[in-house]
Amino acid sequence: MSEHAVLNANYLRHKIIEEANEQGVSHLFADGAPVDVVKHEFTLSMAPMKESMGLGAMDVAKGLLDKGYMAPTVYFPLVVPECMMIEPTETESKEVLDEFARKFVEVLQEDADVLHNAP
Repeated sequence: MSEHAVLNANYLRHKIIEEANEQGVSHLFADGAPVDVVKHEFTLSMAPMKESMGLGAMDVAKGLLDKGYMAPTVYFPLVVPECMMIEPTETESKEVLDEFARKFVEVLQEDADVLHNAP
């Protein structure tokens, strides 16, 4: 199970980055992981998005909730500004991970006022 958790985390991290690059929104977040391979979780910093659009990790988390996903851990670890810690489970399929990556990038493209004012 540990091998699957590590595989899923690395796959999802790269898939989000790839999807964001394809959609031209990679400038809205920073890859928080300092290495090429992560363990069972990874971090992304929404600091660039907060600086350019005024929206932070909590706003992105609310957008993911609106799309039916449990929001990632926000603001931890504290050394990553506007942090989102994403930890896919070992049982998620490739299709589920691909869909999450698409929805994550969709949230980054949503209207700033909608995300900021979401409950």
